[in-house]
Amino acid sequence: MEVLLVSPDVRSRQLMALAVRSIERRLGEEIRFRAARNGELGTWAALRERPDMIVADEIASREGAFGLARTLRDHAEPYTGVIVILLDRKHDAWLARWSGADAWFVKPVDPFELADRLLELVTESKTEPRTEPRNEPRNEPRNEKESA
Repeated sequence: MEVLLVSPDVRSRQLMALAVRSIERRLGEEIRFRAARNGELGTWAALRERPDMIVADEIASREGAFGLARTLRDHAEPYTGVIVILLDRKHDAWLARWSGADAWFVKPVDPFELADRLLELVTESKTEPRTEPRNEPRNEPRNEKESA
């Protein structure tokens, strides 16, 4: 399985890789990583290489994670793999939804929760072809009562 990690921060990419690598045994296949420092480079790499999954840090400078996801989903040959965005603020969840991300997490991210959700999304994508976003916000209040 090919995974593209997008973040300007090397440490963030390393932490993303640790969370993703933890599903390798449960998935039953080797995971190979690619990295991009920003959304523009990530978009170019994703269109060229078509990875199975993209995990993008919201702070991915230049084009950014939201632009990356939106560009890939709206492309003439739309990207059908899994896109997960790591948010700095819960209030940016609407941008993640708008961009076409399959899931998003508010930082700091629980790596075990991230790994479990990634495994779910990858498994779903292999059994059900993507027809629309699988928007499942995680690590954020689901309604006003929970946020109070």
